[in-house]
Amino acid sequence: MSTNVLITDDERAARDLLADAIKDAGYEVFTASNGESALSLVKEEPIGIAICDIRMPGMDGLELLQKILEISPETIVIMVTAYASVETAVNALRKGAFDYILKPLIFEDIVHKISRIDEYLKIKRENRLLRQELEKQYDFQKIIAKSGVMENVFEMMRKVSATNSNILITGESGTGKEMVARAIHYNSQMKDGKFLPINCGAIPTSLWESEILGYHRGAFTDATRDKAGFLQEADGGTLFLDEITEMPLEAQVKLLRVIENQEFTPLGSVKTHKLNSRIIAASNQDIRKRVEGGTFREDLYYRLNVIHVHIPPLRERREDIPVLVRHYIDRFNGELGKNIIGVDGEVMKLFLSYSWKGNVRELKNFIERAMILSDGDTIRVHDLPAELQESTKMADLMVQGDLKHSVKEFEKISIISVLEQVSYDKKRAAEVLGLSKSSLYRKMEELGIDLTSDLSQK
Repeated sequence: MSTNVLITDDERAARDLLADAIKDAGYEVFTASNGESALSLVKEEPIGIAICDIRMPGMDGLELLQKILEISPETIVIMVTAYASVETAVNALRKGAFDYILKPLIFEDIVHKISRIDEYLKIKRENRLLRQELEKQYDFQKIIAKSGVMENVFEMMRKVSATNSNILITGESGTGKEMVARAIHYNSQMKDGKFLPINCGAIPTSLWESEILGYHRGAFTDATRDKAGFLQEADGGTLFLDEITEMPLEAQVKLLRVIENQEFTPLGSVKTHKLNSRIIAASNQDIRKRVEGGTFREDLYYRLNVIHVHIPPLRERREDIPVLVRHYIDRFNGELGKNIIGVDGEVMKLFLSYSWKGNVRELKNFIERAMILSDGDTIRVHDLPAELQESTKMADLMVQGDLKHSVKEFEKISIISVLEQVSYDKKRAAEVLGLSKSSLYRKMEELGIDLTSDLSQK
């Protein structure tokens, strides 16, 4: 899309000659002989660049500049002035002009300047479109889930997005911790800033201080140039520290001091920077156990854990599996040029009974692999990896029916299987299942497991 250029000058000859030169360079050009005509055009057309003579009868260039920016703040305004009024041009810069051009005009230089501004505007438009796409992608409504537990997570995410407080996200690998962090960022006041993800486990201990704080040239032997640290890179945005428990204790001390003082100083510098980014940390570990074991600072834990968002594993929200399957089939149909309509009943039973140790990430990978290998329009058991096919025995025990019924059948199968494994010792079975003994009895009654049979005599 070509940038529209507006030329405003009361001298017709100068106006027309400049317009012809800019048109020859491939731009759409509008012309106006006075400020009132120029403002009418700005209201009607998307003007990217406005070139205005400062000295004009009636409304002068400075007044026109202010009114253009009121109507169209994104428009780049360039003032045209004579040597005698350079001071006026400088005043125009203070009022929002992008640049000024001195008379006599050199058309080639002006076209070159417009070309550079045009490239800048294109990048700005592309960045805006990219940001809009990211915001759409990470809209809470676009996160695929329908279970009650995930609705609670969404509600928490909505609430924390309205604040700048530090957040700790926990959950097993593959549950989508970074996706949740990005969604919070793109729905927050920080969304115009950068989202900077850092894998804490990938940074050598010796580099942590220089990486997080940054450094100035000469700060140490290999510091041949200035380098911004993570905190400075994420200025105005979100710093996402993934696998925070992998951060060494020495680095934890540095991060704690930054959070407490709300400022930091790059190595080799005397200039202090204000902390102007939100910190979101994530871990697939039990941080409380790390604190008790002395490998994670308790004071840092509390600083990071202002708000805690826990993402449950997929096996605890199996009602999300069908909607996730549909989502990934639609996604990979587009990416792979396929036309898969869905999975057959046996595959869905397998999915509902599988342990999903890799959580949503594992499900995504299984769907992608199956769609690549499938020759038909439906994913079948033989399209799945061996570890899933071996689950057929468990899935065969599940009856056909709606989702809620299938989930209940799976729970029933799981309880009976555990009872058999522990020789019907219900105290031990409750421990294995993560239930209290009373909860186990209540679940058995709810699922129709006969409490008076031989199964319940122990």
